[in-house]
Amino acid sequence: MTVKQHAGRLPTALAKLGVALMLAGLSGCTTVGDGIARFGEGVGYYWQSVVGHLDLMRRATDVDELLANDALDSGLRRRLELAQRMRQFAVSELGLPDNRSYRRYAALDRPFVSWGVVAAPELSLRLSQWCFPVAGCVTYRGYYSQQAADAYAAGLAATGLDVAVNGVPAYSTLGWFDDPLLSTFVNYPDAELARLIFHELAHQVIYVKGDSMFNESFATAVEQIGVERWLRLHGTASQRDAWLQQRSRRTQFLALLDRHRERLASLYASDQSEPAKRAGKAAVFADLKSEYQALRAGPWSTFSGYDRWFDRPLGNAHLGAVATYTTWVPAFIRRFEAVGGDFARFYQDVGALARLPDAERRALLQANDVESSTAAAAARR
Repeated sequence: MTVKQHAGRLPTALAKLGVALMLAGLSGCTTVGDGIARFGEGVGYYWQSVVGHLDLMRRATDVDELLANDALDSGLRRRLELAQRMRQFAVSELGLPDNRSYRRYAALDRPFVSWGVVAAPELSLRLSQWCFPVAGCVTYRGYYSQQAADAYAAGLAATGLDVAVNGVPAYSTLGWFDDPLLSTFVNYPDAELARLIFHELAHQVIYVKGDSMFNESFATAVEQIGVERWLRLHGTASQRDAWLQQRSRRTQFLALLDRHRERLASLYASDQSEPAKRAGKAAVFADLKSEYQALRAGPWSTFSGYDRWFDRPLGNAHLGAVATYTTWVPAFIRRFEAVGGDFARFYQDVGALARLPDAERRALLQANDVESSTAAAAARR
């Protein structure tokens, strides 16, 4: 299902929009936990999702039409041409869908297309969930207005939850609509632009209802493999070096978070009193920030890419949001390697995995992850 900019198609668009937005985790009857919210509570959220998404579709113009305009800004022209080459690469080299997604462009008047709210209990790393009739339960709630996201987050924080609000440069409607290129990310560095396009298209290949960590880790694995292949074939030496350096820093960043997340998990599972757990939690987050500052003062002295992440009050929601995107990435990459780096076979394999019961799927990914960690440790030795 795609939506063109013709008035005659809008009734169809509206009829399908609720399904598409629920699939994208942007709307529906919602509540924190596993239940369904009161009808009146969900109506306003649903409506802002409908209005926000239709506004996005209304702004989008075919890239070919823009490129045919001699008056198009030269900088934007170069970015759109590059994005179209990446888009074709996604089809020919990565086996991603050949449709109208990312073949249109929309200019927005804000730095992000939406803002995602993530929450977790004060003394638990398990993210709160919002449940939809179609998409199942997801671990975030999206708003087209930062003010609305902040207001909702404040309400959650008032109940004692740890809350994070993150700007989102793009989202996927899982193929229900022609997801456009956006001004919020089209000027990203080349590798980052490719990463985002590949990630969002991967969501159109496989989506497991109610398993955000599976969906996001799979898409992150596809993006990483795809960017490395793009840079190998089309990147410059300096771009490849920059990507390797970025990947190394990200590995260190994730390892830093993992160490402290493990400390928190042990603390929360202990039989200590709640006051003792709160004191221990504060100490863990203080240590986390201190270790980051040591990196900034030493090997990362010229890199400030994670400063904004650390320059805010941190809590369980911040750690959980990162884990959603990264936990199973090594397991997926190992499965990709096990099928000889063939994307068609990889998608077949992951599709079979997606159809398994939740517990069985997680057990297989855990086994792959342990195998990956063992192999990595052996390589380091």
